[in-house]
Amino acid sequence: MSIAVRALGALAQEARLRVFRALVADADRGPTPGELCDRLGIPASTLSFHLRELVDSGLAIAVRDGRRLHYRPDLARMDALMAYLTDHCCGGRPCRPQARPGARKAPAARRRTTHGTPR
Repeated sequence: MSIAVRALGALAQEARLRVFRALVADADRGPTPGELCDRLGIPASTLSFHLRELVDSGLAIAVRDGRRLHYRPDLARMDALMAYLTDHCCGGRPCRPQARPGARKAPAARRRTTHGTPR
């Protein structure tokens, strides 16, 4: 299985994506599993499963500090994934169509309101 497919598969689960985002937010320090459980409200056994998937996919690393494990995102691997996706997107053409000179912008979608409050 390609590295990109494995990494994207790891991020394709909502709780695991939340865990990865928490790791990125605290990348310098590297939170412990207990801190992540408290912050995200995910049971320890479930969190352990998600951390293992992130480590196995190469998107996170576990660093031992005495008796504690700290998890950090592998930002270089994420950068490589983003570069891969960018380089292989749309067959090498720009991803967004170029705006034509004089073309009108599409109107913004309107939200329905009830008594002035968005739904």
